[in-house]
Amino acid sequence: MLLREGMARLLEDSGFEIVGQSGTAEDLLLKVRSYKPDIAIVDIRMPPTQSDEGLRAAKEIRDTHPETAVLVLSQYVEEGYALELLQESAEGVGYLLKDRVHDLADFVAAVKRVAGGGSALDPSVVSQLVGRRRSDDPLDELTAREREVLELMAEGLSNSAIAARIFLTERGVEKHVTSIFQKLRLPLAPDTHRRVLAVVAFLQS
Repeated sequence: MLLREGMARLLEDSGFEIVGQSGTAEDLLLKVRSYKPDIAIVDIRMPPTQSDEGLRAAKEIRDTHPETAVLVLSQYVEEGYALELLQESAEGVGYLLKDRVHDLADFVAAVKRVAGGGSALDPSVVSQLVGRRRSDDPLDELTAREREVLELMAEGLSNSAIAARIFLTERGVEKHVTSIFQKLRLPLAPDTHRRVLAVVAFLQS
């Protein structure tokens, strides 16, 4: 309850409108149906069992209320849960460790990004997912630098933020992103979001 109240206050102070708070997954789903929020911020572990009720609720929100983005918070990196949440799409979804909430600027940026249809993955989650290499990894064609850029895209960083993180020009990052799209065979189309599709390919590799 303290985390929930504190987070609501921080987000309100940052300009967000909080339409509801919930202590159980059942109440969360009721409020999403009633208020149709732009984003739901969900703890993976919720009463009564404190196991995966929050994750199940997050998946149901994604399935039945696709207009509501979902940002899931977890105490630890739980790779299976992350993959389960992201297996169909990384659009309008985030998975952050609760420690990330302590950096208000990063947290607010992640909430805005996910609510806008983007993604936000904790660097610790990305690091563990990167370790799951398959023998038929579809990303094997990428250079080490391109893979680094794609990992940062998976965290939700913009081209300018990636450029600052790895000390490249924004133009240089754009070239790497274009090359990634080409190697992953993601054509430009009006009804697709290539950046999100690239992140999904990365997560599924």
